[in-house]
Amino acid sequence: MKSFNDELDEMDDGDFDDDEGSFNGGTFGGNPKDQYFAISRTANQNIVDKEIDILLRRFAVAEKIIEEAGLTEKWEQMITAMVIDSELDERTGSLYIELMGNIVTQCE
Repeated sequence: MKSFNDELDEMDDGDFDDDEGSFNGGTFGGNPKDQYFAISRTANQNIVDKEIDILLRRFAVAEKIIEEAGLTEKWEQMITAMVIDSELDERTGSLYIELMGNIVTQCE
């Protein structure tokens, strides 16, 4: 089984498009979600666990702010309305990319 660093070493320069800020497929597959899971399986699990915990804590803070502002019902309505939304898909992809970046930089 290849190590995480071996997979990174095998990537072509064209696998990462600096202008777009995203992977173009290459070693880790197509979309940010698939890329994240490919990286998370080969990366140090302590780092992956720590980064997931950080992300969930950020989510918990956002939930608390929404609750304290009395916007819970409106928030739930917006979640339902945005289930199919390209901007939300882009934001979700950006979070996967951010999470990958945090994991990769700590594994080096």
